Formats: sequence, structure tokens, C-alpha cells
Amino acid sequence: MARVMCIGHAVQDYVFSLPELPAGGRKFRAAAFECVGGGPAATAAVAIVRLGGEASLAARLGADTVADAITGELEGYGVDCSRVKRFAGRTSSLSAVMVDARGERMIVNYRDPEMPAGPDRIGDVAAFDAVLADTRWPAGAATGFAAARAAGVPAVLDADDPVPDDPAMLSRATHLAFSADGLLGLTGDGDPARAIKSVHERFGAWVCVTDGARGVMLCDSGEISTIGAFAVDVVDTLGAGDVWHGAFALRLAEGAPEAGAVRFANAAAAIKVSRKGGRSGAPRRAEVENLLATHREMEPKF
Repeated sequence: MARVMCIGHAVQDYVFSLPELPAGGRKFRAAAFECVGGGPAATAAVAIVRLGGEASLAARLGADTVADAITGELEGYGVDCSRVKRFAGRTSSLSAVMVDARGERMIVNYRDPEMPAGPDRIGDVAAFDAVLADTRWPAGAATGFAAARAAGVPAVLDADDPVPDDPAMLSRATHLAFSADGLLGLTGDGDPARAIKSVHERFGAWVCVTDGARGVMLCDSGEISTIGAFAVDVVDTLGAGDVWHGAFALRLAEGAPEAGAVRFANAAAAIKVSRKGGRSGAPRRAEVENLLATHREMEPKF
């Protein structure tokens, strides 16, 4: 069973469903409420476990009840949280999320600006088959990627917006997997082919950009190619990118070539968006393999 270390952000989301998004300084009554965990690295770790891998999360939290809820949910999914560090006097990340009847969202997030940035809890990665990190903790990602390179295993960056122009983080990744917004934010170039090639030339990594139903464009050794997405009825996109990155990192950890890992990740994300729930909507391995066996990809739309 492949093992993936996930480094980065874990958050608790307090989700309020209302007929309309709030406006003005008055009280509002929610029609429904849900408390769920989020964060790119944390949700990717859950996706990895549900897809048959093992995942360990390295993250920074406060010494508070929010941290208890975050780690409790993750451990319930089977994620190892022994590398999560809690800091006394600091506040764990949390968000208030308002969702209206059309599915539009308003999010207010808090991340403690005094949370220590030191990557001292990353530790040895020799027992892992890949390292996946998001952009929310650059020092942690850079440290994990350096260790991954030393161990000869893939070092994958979930480059979702905002992507800091941090050479220590970006240059140590073996695989840079951007969202469309993340790629545009880093390069300022609206041409995805030109943008991913420039990133490849700058950092020397394998590079791709994911863009939902448009598919994935990738740059492998300077060569540009595209892979189509799967056609599904979209119900809920929450967590889809995190599931994609978790699935991609897992397949690399299992020794799959990049193109095969992209197709597997596309299938996993397609299943996720076809049903409600962030982490709870992450697919099982058999579901992904069945979709790959029974459905053809759409033509890429780049």
C-alpha cells in the first residue's frame, strides 16, 4: 500500500445554508447548518485513504477545541495525524461559510498570523512513496520537498491560487500541478501553454494546469499535451481540486506514469463533483476504476 505525506492547511468550516447571502447589519436565520473539515492538504489526505492509500498529515494548529475537531474527523477517516503540531496560545484556522439556494458561497476565513512557520514537525520522509503539499505553508512544503528529492520520491505541489513566488518551495517540487487561477496568478500569462512552459523552463519540474471540464494541459520535458475530463452532471465542486491532487499523488506514489496519474485523478474528481459533500464525496478506488473502464474522456477544451 502506497504511503503519501501531505503537508499544509487544515481548517474547520462552519457552513450555514440560507435562502440568500447576507447583506446589511442585521440577524439572519440559517435553514441548515453543517460543521465540516477542509483545507487542501487535509482533504487530499482523506481522498488518498479512501482511494486505498495511506496518508499522514503534517500541519499547524492551535491548542484548542477546533484542533480537536479537525484531528478527530481526520483520524476517523484513517489519516495519521501524529505530525500535526499544536501551538499553545495560537488559534486553529476556521471559516464561516454562507451558501444560498443557488449554491453561491460567501466565505470568511481566519488564519492566525502568529502561527509559527517553522517546519520542525515534517520529520523523515523515507518511509513515504510521495510527498504532497499545498501552498499555505511554504516553509513546510520546501522542507518536505527537499526530503522527498533526497529520498528519490515524487514531490507534488498543489498549486492553487494564491501561489507565492517562493523559489525554495517551487524549485524543490518534482511536479507542479496548478489550478487555472493559480497559474495565472503566478505567471500573469493568460495563455496556459505558454505559461506552463515558462514555469517548466524556470523550475525544471513536470508541470500541469487543471481547469475543470476543460481538462488538463501538461508540460513534460518541454512537450505540451492535453488530457480530457469526464462528462458528469455537476452537483457540488467543494473539495474537487483537493481530491484531484490526492489521487494524482497517490498514483505517482504507486509508480504510475504522469499521464496515467492525470487520468486517474480526472476520474476521481469527476465522481466527487457528481455528488454532494467535500471529503464525504471523495470516491472509493473501485468507483474510479469502474469510471475509467466504462467512460471515455471528452475532448480537451484548451
